[in-house]
Amino acid sequence: MEPRTTTEPRMNLFAHEIGAKIGKRIYAVSQVIQESPLPKPTQELVQLRASQINGCGFCVDIHSKDAAAAGEAQARLHLVAAWRHASVFTEAERAALALTEEGTRIIDGHGGVSDATWAQVREHYDDDQAVALVSLIAMINATNRLGVILDNRGGAYEPGSLATVAV
Repeated sequence: MEPRTTTEPRMNLFAHEIGAKIGKRIYAVSQVIQESPLPKPTQELVQLRASQINGCGFCVDIHSKDAAAAGEAQARLHLVAAWRHASVFTEAERAALALTEEGTRIIDGHGGVSDATWAQVREHYDDDQAVALVSLIAMINATNRLGVILDNRGGAYEPGSLATVAV
């Protein structure tokens, strides 16, 4: 595959009627998840990790900056990619990150999410939190794919500005 010579996205999703409808619905689902009892730091860590795996620079930029703006420690943000070899994450966060990896790398997981990982998730998260976590993983993977396919690049995001895009 030849690299693109431009840094402009291939298409602005929100500049088209169908794309705007889809984007607004994705944002609405994201709002439900954000308002859920799933801890906000866990939400950002999960979105950051899935975005790293999927190579979505746009989403890595968003979730690392939003997490930092919300007070997340830089050390934790830097260690998300190597969370298994870091001591800065709680057992609950580790369960969420394991689920994120297995749910994102379905084909690599030889059967998807393991029973052991699911048991860890259920040990730390109640029904509402688990539903929000699973939905968050599905939504960030969908969003990553949109970002990569449309070639939205990371680097220019200003914390908190995502809310104005889908209004």
